[in-house]
Amino acid sequence: MMKTIFSLSVASILASNALAQSKPPGVTTPIVEDCGGFNGSVVCVNRYAAVLPYHFNRSITTLEKEYDFRNTSVTNAPSFDLLQDANFVVFDKERGLECLGDSPRWEFMFPIGDSVHEAPVYVPELNMLYMSQLPPVNAAPGDYIAQLVVNLNQTPPTLSEYLPDPPIFAPNGGVYHDGLIYWASSGGFDDIDGTEQRISLYTVDPHTNKSTAILNNYYGFYFNNLDDVTVYPPTGDLFFTDPDYPWFNGRVDTAPQLPTATYRFDPRTGATFLVDDTIQQPNGIAFSPDGKTLYVTESGALTGSIAPEVGPGTKHYNTTGRRSIYAFDVEEDGTRITNKRSFYLAQNYIPDGIKVSREGFVVAASGHGLDVIDPKGQLILRVQTNHTVSNFQFTGDEFNTVWLMGNKGISRVQWNITGQVPR
Repeated sequence: MMKTIFSLSVASILASNALAQSKPPGVTTPIVEDCGGFNGSVVCVNRYAAVLPYHFNRSITTLEKEYDFRNTSVTNAPSFDLLQDANFVVFDKERGLECLGDSPRWEFMFPIGDSVHEAPVYVPELNMLYMSQLPPVNAAPGDYIAQLVVNLNQTPPTLSEYLPDPPIFAPNGGVYHDGLIYWASSGGFDDIDGTEQRISLYTVDPHTNKSTAILNNYYGFYFNNLDDVTVYPPTGDLFFTDPDYPWFNGRVDTAPQLPTATYRFDPRTGATFLVDDTIQQPNGIAFSPDGKTLYVTESGALTGSIAPEVGPGTKHYNTTGRRSIYAFDVEEDGTRITNKRSFYLAQNYIPDGIKVSREGFVVAASGHGLDVIDPKGQLILRVQTNHTVSNFQFTGDEFNTVWLMGNKGISRVQWNITGQVPR
């Protein structure tokens, strides 16, 4: 009899321990909840889900399949399933709901092809949004010479092809400044519809559609990419990143000739200055509203071989590779960039396009969504989409409507975060 009682006690203790191990005392209940009264489109993650019950697992993203935070399997937390259909995931409830405002909305606007769409530029006086469509890996360049424009004057907005004169092949980054679109192209061949084009920085007059190349080499070397570009408003200098992606994607016929780097370009003199060469694959770039901080995204987790004998069109993704945002201090009227520091590790895929809102929030495209991060590097909320987001742009009278673009879709967000007004 005593042995039976003892056995039952041991079994009870083991069962209790197993339950405690599957749900540690630090687990918050619920982990995820509907918040804000938006019928499930907005959910809040309590305490950042800092302690999850066992067993949980998040699969590793590859080039073939992407797994973000919502795809984490958490067997013993049914509330985690609320992430699946939410458009907005709030991590800091007070500030996150303030950022979303009274009527946040995400809308899928246009289905597009399975190629990267980038370089969004909003021209306020025309109320038009220009963007690029990049050729898929090893595609014929002449098939993707036309770009895209969204006419926001129409209800609903319309999407059509757009062709500057002369055409610009594969813009990857863009900014609007002083009445001109600045487009950074990311491809180059000896023959694109009968003309040679090389990776270059261009201006486009949106009123005439006339394009002009203003930079296409560094002392005789081709640039690698001219991936993204931004303007330092006090001086009008252009800052751009130069990773290796055209070679990895087969958008050039020459292997990289320069180390990856970030540059400053003075369009008045034509002088190009090295800003930083410590980031493996520098990508998105943006200034804080006061111009005192420069942010650059690192997408080294997505890379490949630059060896000419390997050839173009090869790349791989490694989740343990570099995929962070870095911050730099801006000094001496924008001519000196110092104090590089790690700012934020992208929780999904790689950080790509980046903007800084008027409120000082760093907004970054990563995987299937946007991350909104405060100036200290704390994730406030995430927008979840049904398509890859490579870049985005603030538009509208109040600059609080954001258009998102990438692979397979263009969508828009309406919320309480406002973009910087072009100057």
